[in-house]
Amino acid sequence: MPPITPEQALAELYAGNRRFVTGAPHHPNQDAGHRAAVADGQHPFAVLVGCSDSRLAAEIIFDRGLGDLFVVRTAGHTAGPEVLGSVEYAVTVLGTPLVVVLGHDSCGAVQAAREAVRTGTSPSGHLGAVVDAVAPSLLRAAREGVEDLDGIVDIHIAQTVEALLARSSVLAGEVAAGRCTVVGLSYRLSAGEVRTVAEAPAGSPATPVPAPAAPADPALAG
Repeated sequence: MPPITPEQALAELYAGNRRFVTGAPHHPNQDAGHRAAVADGQHPFAVLVGCSDSRLAAEIIFDRGLGDLFVVRTAGHTAGPEVLGSVEYAVTVLGTPLVVVLGHDSCGAVQAAREAVRTGTSPSGHLGAVVDAVAPSLLRAAREGVEDLDGIVDIHIAQTVEALLARSSVLAGEVAAGRCTVVGLSYRLSAGEVRTVAEAPAGSPATPVPAPAAPADPALAG
């Protein structure tokens, strides 16, 4: 049975990530039998709003399979209307209890935005829209005195969590009603580990709270 509460869903993601990091993946729900079982319907336990980086494949780094994760990916996990609509579909129609914003260190979208701000230029084509979406996070980092790239990435992840809740009254309502949690996770490319950056717990007024600086593993909590 899939996790049915936000807490169970987050714990399951952390457990899968630990298996991936330690080189002992289970590869669950990837066999032909499960493929047939989910052909007529899906019940994913988490929505992943992730960066499009090729090294950030959600089903691999969380050791999950078919039907487990509802994945929406854009460069720099930017959240336009289509992303918001996809998240709302997952939490209201599919009943998914957890929304995760998944970013990573050395993010190219954040680097491009920082370079554009530094030089006062904007990339050509639609890449400029990605830079524009990341720019508020750079301004926030500057206000908070954060200059290193990975620190800015963490701020951008938290900023995306806040943006999802601010722009989607549907999602904010699901969080306030206690049916959904929104979490921001940061992934380390070399180590393969994730850690919590921000969280809007189920039942809260949908205001994200910073996580501890050290990696937080629900399986080890308490």
